[in-house]
Amino acid sequence: MGVVSDILRNYRAPRAVLRHRIGPEVNEGGALITVVLACGLIFVAQWPRLSREAFEQGQDLDMMVGGALLAWVFIMPLVLYALAIALHFVLRLVGGKQSAYEARMATFWALLAASPLWLLYGLCVGFLGAGAGVTFVGLIAFAAFTLFWGLGLVEVAFPKEAPHV
Repeated sequence: MGVVSDILRNYRAPRAVLRHRIGPEVNEGGALITVVLACGLIFVAQWPRLSREAFEQGQDLDMMVGGALLAWVFIMPLVLYALAIALHFVLRLVGGKQSAYEARMATFWALLAASPLWLLYGLCVGFLGAGAGVTFVGLIAFAAFTLFWGLGLVEVAFPKEAPHV
């Protein structure tokens, strides 16, 4: 229940929750679990949309789910690792004080914290199809991810107090 309660708390105090998730020492296993869990939940969020598309277009659902599995569970974690390390170097160039681990956790935690909204978006697309309301839900999910990510990067790169590392 620790992750679920932290996700819920993240909507009130994202910077404090990220600092708590990072912890006092580097935990690469925790970072890997965070990114795999986030990508896994977003993969699951694709199922209603894929089911709808397979029905409407007469395609094989198994092939579509297999493609989404490859994309979200195998490729996206690697992309997110690359993105986080690139951000780490960019933030260092502008005076950021974060470690590479903190930059990774800020990226991965933002995605995991926004994943309930991605699950809602997947349900909306699956049950309602394309439309203005569904697009609005998608924008909210993306905005939440962007907000959590930005606040997390500011927290680790430009902390108000000395980091707990």
